Amino acid sequence: MTYQTVNPYTNEVVTEYPFAADSELQDALALGAQRYEEFKTQPIAERGALLHKVAAALREHADELAEICTVDMGKLVGESAGEVELCAIIADWFADHSEELLKSDSIETIATGEAEVRHHAVGVVMMVEPWNFPYYQIMRVFAPNYMVGNAMILKHAANTPTAAKRFCEIVEEAGVPKGTLTNLFLTYDQVTDAIADPRVQGVALTGSERGGKSVAEAAGKYLKKNTMELGGMDPFVVLGDANMEDVTNLAWRVRLYNCGQVCTSSKRFIVMDNVYDEFLDALKKNFAAVKPGDPLDPATTLAPMNTKRAKEKLQSQLDDAIAAGAKLAYQYPEIDSDGQFFRPAILTDIDTSNPAYKSEMFGPVAAVYRVHSEEEAVALANDNPYGLGGILFAGDPDRGSEVASRIETGMVYVNNFMASLPELPFGGVKLSGYGREMSRIGQLAFVNEQLIVKAAHPDLSNPAGGLVVA
Repeated sequence: MTYQTVNPYTNEVVTEYPFAADSELQDALALGAQRYEEFKTQPIAERGALLHKVAAALREHADELAEICTVDMGKLVGESAGEVELCAIIADWFADHSEELLKSDSIETIATGEAEVRHHAVGVVMMVEPWNFPYYQIMRVFAPNYMVGNAMILKHAANTPTAAKRFCEIVEEAGVPKGTLTNLFLTYDQVTDAIADPRVQGVALTGSERGGKSVAEAAGKYLKKNTMELGGMDPFVVLGDANMEDVTNLAWRVRLYNCGQVCTSSKRFIVMDNVYDEFLDALKKNFAAVKPGDPLDPATTLAPMNTKRAKEKLQSQLDDAIAAGAKLAYQYPEIDSDGQFFRPAILTDIDTSNPAYKSEMFGPVAAVYRVHSEEEAVALANDNPYGLGGILFAGDPDRGSEVASRIETGMVYVNNFMASLPELPFGGVKLSGYGREMSRIGQLAFVNEQLIVKAAHPDLSNPAGGLVVA
């Protein structure tokens, strides 16, 4: 399959792009390695100034980028504009904070002398990114790694090539040197070739479990450090004393945002018995109120899915769940459009043998479960192969935080919506992957944590004075 933009609302093939030649990959690796060498002697503040210019350029081109994103993958144009602004926020934050975050760390030690850890760039990072947030996925790797001093090569999703191309062009137009972030329309064999190259010292992937296994296998074979942000079946837990107005106002939004095509989207609603009926009734009403239409029209509130293939896969999953005994509690009426619209649906009565119980549905389908205790809610939330994020509502936020800490995910938001911000670490556990992006943790994902111990003269009477070796 070639890289192409197919508008999911009109089904029009807008643009096609040929695969990159092997020579283009070699040129990108050579130029990326050159940039890495140059960045070693460049003050961090100089890169920060350019990253601020990237943020300004993104805001200047916000309308253009939002339209490209929506045409590429169908997202509501308002959501696309919000994604562009988030990218600018991330760029500004790392530009402002990286110099402080990358300062060396002193260590108290019994060794003779003073010990510190310095944080150095390592080389070129290979990025493999998905279609659902075509700009944000780039920025959350690019901004921290650029400030560290790593160069990057991007292999984006085959259905969002125009977004990837234009984003990287704007980065260069803002003044970031060519070769720092290079977008290439690579095959997966070429990705493996890049990972094998000694100039590549890190691999960052966001995507499916299948894609993660493939890329992580290559990274492991060639001993390259990697981070994996994979799928999720995030729980939305509603305790019996929760503020139901807040709950019902948020629940439908977090499931239908980006047409439900979000790794951290709430997919399993685990609701205490005493508020279950109220919750389900409100979810049905809110699902029924959405307005499908042209995603470039600000009045539209339900966008098409990103591709025909994705829509067909979700329909198959929904059919299988119902055939296995799940109840279709609600589904939106038929939509008169040739676009890739999926009618939002709500499933209940899902038992542990149902394929929907442990399979991620990447689209506007909500699974609602009734529970009778906090212990049952936590057990159900954890009885899942994934562990990315989650939301929990409780009348007492402190009590809610205690319950949240027992949920086996990388992130839980109590009485709040999931927010991906630059100062907050992002990532999961179990089949949702490993490693973190954003925050200082993410900034240090691909660095050499170099230990420096200095002393004017060794104290040879000190038993730890350099005489203990491994």
